[in-house]
Amino acid sequence: MKQVLANYAVNTENSRGRRIPEESPAERSEFQRDRDRVIHSAAFRRLEYKTQVFVNHEGDLYRTRLTHSLEVAQIARSVARAMRLNEDLTEAISLAHDLGHTPFGHAGQDALNACMWDFGGFEHNLQSLRVVDELEHRYAAFAGLNLTFETREGILKHCSLSNARRLGDLGERFILRRQPSLEAQLANLADEIAYNNHDVDDGLRSGLIDLADLTSIELFAEQRALVREAYPRLHPRIEAHEIVRGMIGALVKDLVMTSRARIGSLAPPSIDAVRSHSAPLIGFSEPFRDTQSALKRFLGEHLYRHPRVKTMTDRAAEIVTALFAAFTEDYARMPEDHAKRAREAHDGRGAAAGARVVADYVAGMTDRFAMQTHERLVDKR
Repeated sequence: MKQVLANYAVNTENSRGRRIPEESPAERSEFQRDRDRVIHSAAFRRLEYKTQVFVNHEGDLYRTRLTHSLEVAQIARSVARAMRLNEDLTEAISLAHDLGHTPFGHAGQDALNACMWDFGGFEHNLQSLRVVDELEHRYAAFAGLNLTFETREGILKHCSLSNARRLGDLGERFILRRQPSLEAQLANLADEIAYNNHDVDDGLRSGLIDLADLTSIELFAEQRALVREAYPRLHPRIEAHEIVRGMIGALVKDLVMTSRARIGSLAPPSIDAVRSHSAPLIGFSEPFRDTQSALKRFLGEHLYRHPRVKTMTDRAAEIVTALFAAFTEDYARMPEDHAKRAREAHDGRGAAAGARVVADYVAGMTDRFAMQTHERLVDKR
């Protein structure tokens, strides 16, 4: 059944199209085509072996960047349907949002940003855009995936003014302080719901945090009480799943209700009214926004900075830093196509351009490949 979209949703008619015009697909929408191109990309496949919190080899059941992206897409698509937004666009953004992430999660990103500090820095949102605009090589007619403006807009959640000025129409909203589409706003918050709650789930599975620790979070305590009232003798593992499921459900419900109320108050006649509004229209109520913040703080203190996780992240930073140094010292240590690109960039535009190609190569590595390469090139122990 064809979805009937709200007048402020993105559709084919109000899309800004692709950078390189293409004939419209016959049996799918433009945004379905975007989604399909993302799924078939090499960068998407590599997410299977990139860290979310726990390095992939630590256990088969922990989330990876791939499973996280799928979970974001599921949450975002469900909310989009409830709000009559464009499901296909929301899904395409959700699946593509982490394509530029480094190996070893945020530890890898922080290390690569430090390495690139004198060459313009490194930020995974910009790198995700770079992947879909330039780095994927699958099509004869263009570099990258040639995605629609709206999908690319959703991928670029954050951007400094200096970077925005280099991005043309895609950076314009950051300069003019305008808003992205509602679908982009929704994908951003679905990402937040997914990583907060699923990191709780993985943290509980790992034993680094336990159910009692989380009772300081009001929403967690409420959901735990409801689960225990309904199922007094649950196994702790099932109890944890039920609590996390209840938290996600409560957050999604609040997101839909709050966003509907904001949209109803503004009554935007078109997507242009959404873009020109002073603040995002998709969001949580204040109590739930506070809950999300409290959950982030808890995870930062008790999980992300846990000694076991920190040991892994410290080692990850060492590996990324050493690989970057090795490749910038001698481009020939990279595969020939990457080495050639780096030499040509360096000779044509200077050291920063060569370093950017090295960053592209390191960022594209999986956790396992980065460790194997480090062992081969750097770590002689």
